Amino acid sequence: MADLQAIKEAVSKGKRKDIAGLVQTALDDGADPNTIINNYMIEAMKEVGARFEAKKIFVPEMMIAARTMQTGLDVIKPLLEAQGSQKETVGTVVIGTVFGDLHDIGKNLVVLMLESSGFEVFNIGENVPPEKFVEKAKEHGADIVGLSSLLTTGDPHLKATIEAVKASDLADKVKVVCGGAAVTRKFAVDQCGADGHATDAVDAVKTIKQLMGLN
Repeated sequence: MADLQAIKEAVSKGKRKDIAGLVQTALDDGADPNTIINNYMIEAMKEVGARFEAKKIFVPEMMIAARTMQTGLDVIKPLLEAQGSQKETVGTVVIGTVFGDLHDIGKNLVVLMLESSGFEVFNIGENVPPEKFVEKAKEHGADIVGLSSLLTTGDPHLKATIEAVKASDLADKVKVVCGGAAVTRKFAVDQCGADGHATDAVDAVKTIKQLMGLN
């Protein structure tokens, strides 16, 4: 039987050369793709994130781990897409990092988690101005607009984006969910009027499903 713990360790330690083979072996042995992602890959990235916050590792190590995870996900993705083709999309999410912020690791993990949970996701990138969030949400018929911000300098832009969505004709059609290292529930929800706040990728999926009445 495949060693799923080895997948977690490969992501955590950035063993990019090993991850594809480990994941393929696990899949061949009948492991559930979502279990591999949720219980091992995401958990590994949580540990990497904790080490990063504790200043035990730095951005290069964080990036190597994220890229290792992406390599593993590339093996799983065809299976997820095949599963997705057999069922209707549960919702549409437009997601991006707010203006003035170029970070994307956390956002990209959320994208992967949402896609594996049956959502259609439009990742509109980093350094996104408020009006582009509104434009893309209208273009794609979004149910959810996701805002990511890693830096406290992004607070004014987060607030401006929430206000732009709420002031548009999308106000009664979409929910705004915020997350990222710099974003607190008090600021995003209580002060800025966002509909939801997520602490990590797993929580983001849970929060979005709750807002859409899917739980």
